[in-house]
Amino acid sequence: MTRAQQLRHPGSIGTSPLELVVVGASAPGPGEIAIEVAACGVCRTDLQLVEGDLPTHRLPIVPGHQVVGRVRSIGPGVERWSVGDRVGVAWLAGSCGACPACRAGDENLCDDAVFTGWDRDGGYAEAMTAQADFAFAIPDGFTDVEAAPLLCGGVIGYRSLKISGIDPGGRLGLYGFGASALLAMQVARHWGCEVYVATRSEPERQRALALGAVWVGGYGDLPPEPLDAAVTFAPVGSVVVAALRAIRPGGSVAINAIHLDGIPAFDYDLLWRERSLRSVANFTRRDAEEFLALAVEIPIRTVVDEYPLAEANAALAALAQGDVSGAAVLVMS
Repeated sequence: MTRAQQLRHPGSIGTSPLELVVVGASAPGPGEIAIEVAACGVCRTDLQLVEGDLPTHRLPIVPGHQVVGRVRSIGPGVERWSVGDRVGVAWLAGSCGACPACRAGDENLCDDAVFTGWDRDGGYAEAMTAQADFAFAIPDGFTDVEAAPLLCGGVIGYRSLKISGIDPGGRLGLYGFGASALLAMQVARHWGCEVYVATRSEPERQRALALGAVWVGGYGDLPPEPLDAAVTFAPVGSVVVAALRAIRPGGSVAINAIHLDGIPAFDYDLLWRERSLRSVANFTRRDAEEFLALAVEIPIRTVVDEYPLAEANAALAALAQGDVSGAAVLVMS
């Protein structure tokens, strides 16, 4: 038996929609591993799912897609993993492997892709199963709690930088400065980029300056220099327009959001002269492997607020209220 935080009906986080239940521990099927979970990051996507902004794919569901733990058993046909290995599980839980997108290396765009904590039970639990081919070795140098935020905010922030087209040494804007932007900034600084941060939070502005930002301001403020590229992290459409206003001709804005409240109408002159907008859809396994290797090289440092599994609703409420200093992480022990 194992404890898990289960969502049966989406609702306002103020009503504590997650229920701590005791369920039977699932045995791994063919191609799967069973994992004893040590830590699981709490993501804004979890909040959007729990509150109903993101439509549910199945109910009940155990959220959580930034999972670090150890392999406890192995299903038939699995050769890559051994019992006791430290393992990470992220948002992308599987893809068909045969469609044009998968064959091109774009498995994140597979129409039959499935996702951890959305299509199959995730890591808000003491144990879970995962497809062995979609799990990752966690490098030494990070504790379980430190590693958990790397598996969503880190990986998708890294892909966002790639999608934005920022070159080493370029001028990069980060719009919003939560857990994912904090990690992406460390990569950008490693590449020698000048980083400009826009956020409504004064503590986040001060944190960005301490990490090496050359400028901080509000969403409506123009940076002192035109940006080569920008990434938006706030799930607010008006922020996308603000970022677009700040980039140079030929520059690009990458939108890092699975759910957006809508982009307001804007003057075509903001898009004119070959400026571009691109969405960021999840990540590929290659992205995760590249980022985890880079995280060790830099090395990336995470800032975490720890919560016990029983306080998952409180962790989501803190995230909703902006009371998380870096990333919230559920700890199972």
